[in-house]
Amino acid sequence: MLTRFAPLVPLALVSLLFGCAAQMPVSQQQQSQNSQASITAHSPGVSSHSRAQMADGADADALFSDELITEKELSEFASSKPYQMPLLADSILERGMSLIGTRYRAGGTSESGFDCSGFIGYLFREQAGMNLPRSTREMINVNAPLVARNDLKPGDLLFFSTKGRGRVSHAGIYLGDDQFIHSSSTRSGGVRVDSLDDSYWKKTFIEAKRALAMAPTTIQTQHQ
Repeated sequence: MLTRFAPLVPLALVSLLFGCAAQMPVSQQQQSQNSQASITAHSPGVSSHSRAQMADGADADALFSDELITEKELSEFASSKPYQMPLLADSILERGMSLIGTRYRAGGTSESGFDCSGFIGYLFREQAGMNLPRSTREMINVNAPLVARNDLKPGDLLFFSTKGRGRVSHAGIYLGDDQFIHSSSTRSGGVRVDSLDDSYWKKTFIEAKRALAMAPTTIQTQHQ
């Protein structure tokens, strides 16, 4: 769907990167009108990794169970939305590509510099009207469909454990064709495109979530 982004940026050689789970206050979530799809930093975990981080969390809705969501279930869920996820993904990724080369800055959430979660939060807030949790440790627990590695679609959030021990410490946004965009690190040039097939990212990949499935319905009037 977003394959046109693939040739825009040559894949760079990957050096050892540093994680960027910034510890900043979580932005309060915006409640969309006539929607129960608001994102919260304290949503129940929906994956095995999330359960490991949260003790005695409440059971998630049946749609967002511990099992990977199927394409049929996701299609049925998304069909009730007045917007089209591909259009939102296009908007987010087009804006993200325009920011390639923006420097990495720990705690950064603006065009003067981003960390990994700050970059994602900026794009989803600006282009989709979504307020995602501020840190990767909270972002991985959003109540959104968990998708398998071979079912990734442009706009899906990707989570990595770059510091070991299986704990999330980095995140990016899937572009398509096994590529993703992220604010990497100071040493590797900030916002850039990398490949999930690279041995480093393949080894540190944890899981992916389709956060766009939870976008507020009010976004319909902003992206027509």
